[in-house]
Amino acid sequence: MAGADEPVRTRPAEAGRGFQLSVELDRIADQLKALARVQDGLHQLYETVLGRDVDLTVLLRQIVATAMDLVDARYGALGVLDEDGERVVRFIPVGLSDREKADLAGVELPQGRGVLGYLMTHPEPLRVDDIRGHAASVGFPPGHPPMRTLLGVAISSRGRTYGRLYVSERHDGRAFDAHDEAMIVALAGAASLAIDDARLFSQVRAEGEQFQRLLLPQLPDLRPFKAAALYLPAPTPGQIGGDWYDALLLPDGTCAAVIGDVGGHGLNSAAAMAQVRSMLRALLYDRLTPPSEILAQLDRTLQAITDTPFTTSCLARIEPDGREWSLRWSTAGHPAPLLVVPGQRARYLTAEPGVPLGVDVDQVRPDHRHHLPGGATVVFFTDGLVEDHTRPIDDGLRTLADIATANAGKPPDQLCRALAEDHPSDGTDDMALLAITTPEHPVPTRSSDVTE
Repeated sequence: MAGADEPVRTRPAEAGRGFQLSVELDRIADQLKALARVQDGLHQLYETVLGRDVDLTVLLRQIVATAMDLVDARYGALGVLDEDGERVVRFIPVGLSDREKADLAGVELPQGRGVLGYLMTHPEPLRVDDIRGHAASVGFPPGHPPMRTLLGVAISSRGRTYGRLYVSERHDGRAFDAHDEAMIVALAGAASLAIDDARLFSQVRAEGEQFQRLLLPQLPDLRPFKAAALYLPAPTPGQIGGDWYDALLLPDGTCAAVIGDVGGHGLNSAAAMAQVRSMLRALLYDRLTPPSEILAQLDRTLQAITDTPFTTSCLARIEPDGREWSLRWSTAGHPAPLLVVPGQRARYLTAEPGVPLGVDVDQVRPDHRHHLPGGATVVFFTDGLVEDHTRPIDDGLRTLADIATANAGKPPDQLCRALAEDHPSDGTDDMALLAITTPEHPVPTRSSDVTE
């Protein structure tokens, strides 16, 4: 019998089990630490989704890569289901080598057959130690890399299943266990929130853009003038802007044009934009007065009956002036019009600006006049087209003039597209463009009825 002070001797089998338990506990501890890191990463990812427009494919790929790291898997994939949850519309594999990708070129997406199909109809997590031996297995398509083990879980939120997250082949060759399953289930639960919000923001953005476009007018028939307009929304999901444009033929036969930008973003700005545009159109059509007087009347009306925020605008008339045309305009804190004439460098019609709307109704805004040849195009735009917060705005204005010069002589719609596609801004704000081209020869009108 061993003495009280003699060490207890451990049998080899017990020592082996103790060592295995220690290794397993260490692995669980490592996984818990990894899960904590994943939670932090997903929190940052979630904040990113809330803050800007995130490509859903990039988000899904990040989720798959995180799952692979969490359980040390060689392969991973995420299958996105359609609205009815019946078929795969997007399949994002991660971990394939270039050779394996080439071998699978042309292979169609999984469509509900085999073990992956089983997962589509059975929402509970699934661990498979031998894929080929599973009752639902139908084999792999030609070129598919060999896989033996599989762990799959559903990604769902608010009672709706978005897809299935899969991992395959642990690097240590062992089958996935209950701890791996718990980790992937926890990841899928957190990831579903990010996916849900990414989809929601995409929907909000699309609806916001549609709402904004419905508020903007379809340009009427302005013949003999040629005209085109373009609106591009801000990239941030749901960030409806206050940029607008309008153009119409007045009773005296001249062409009126306006561009504007209501401060801020969101539904309030969009609603204010629609209100300002409607009031201005009514004033334009009813009063054959200089642009500065119309802006002054608009400012007084807005101050008296609305809560419209700070607004900039440029209002112009294109009217006959002998054998040519004349542009008469006034600005309320807005960028100057850009004159584009074939064979000449595009230039801004810089002149003394007036104060924005909503600042001081007693401030007088000056009117300006410039002669236009036939075939000249006047471009009105909002600052979202040229503003880059990393450099002076003058750099953006010079670049825009360069683009306009290179495209001088093109029809207004082509000119607008060129300016929008190559715009020098940082692209963080919405932008509006309006281009009007004068006919070669004026048609006599009653422009003399307009008071100075």
